[in-house]
Amino acid sequence: MDKKSTSLFRRVLDPYGRISETLFGLIMVLTITGAVSAAEAGRLEIRTMLLSALGCNLAWGIIDAIMYLMNCLADRSSGLRTLKSVRRAATAQQAQVFIASALPPLVASVLRPDEFEKIQQRLNQLPEPASKARLNARDYLGAAGVFLLVFLSTFPVVIPFIFMKNVFWALQSSRLVAILMLFLLGWAFGRCTDRHPWTTGLLMVIIGIVLVGIAMALGG
Repeated sequence: MDKKSTSLFRRVLDPYGRISETLFGLIMVLTITGAVSAAEAGRLEIRTMLLSALGCNLAWGIIDAIMYLMNCLADRSSGLRTLKSVRRAATAQQAQVFIASALPPLVASVLRPDEFEKIQQRLNQLPEPASKARLNARDYLGAAGVFLLVFLSTFPVVIPFIFMKNVFWALQSSRLVAILMLFLLGWAFGRCTDRHPWTTGLLMVIIGIVLVGIAMALGG
């Protein structure tokens, strides 16, 4: 992947998106590896578990990527409707309502009427929009990133089962890797939200364990 594509990949997947997608994939695989019993599992059971974990995250990676594309299309359709509504507005006040509804509430609350008017003028100067919203290369690249994050999050947790013959130590190593990954995700989330990284990291470990327990209890 060239420098331009790498930069685009980083833009379409913001930090929150990367963290949430990785966490989702990690939780999915932990519901499978968490059901393994070190006392009872043999190599055949381990092989079945590995295939199940890979297959599960492969399927959910595809599903999540499709959902990402659907969200992109919905967002772009909403923007297109706003643009058309602003252009068709009978009065400046009506256009202001449409523009304000498309902005974050905090941003809309601090804009003056003349600033809304400038936004309206710039929107009116844009080229004639397409009749329908369409997906572009950026959206498909984002979907590919979502798929990879969900699917690749499987591997750190299952690698101990691939290279370690002793099921007990493989299970303990896998759990240690999972806890470390949960902590790092929490650390990153804390940095993104201006919270204490250590506290958020430890909290993420607790939340992750609870979520895995709930999923397993409900047959996930």
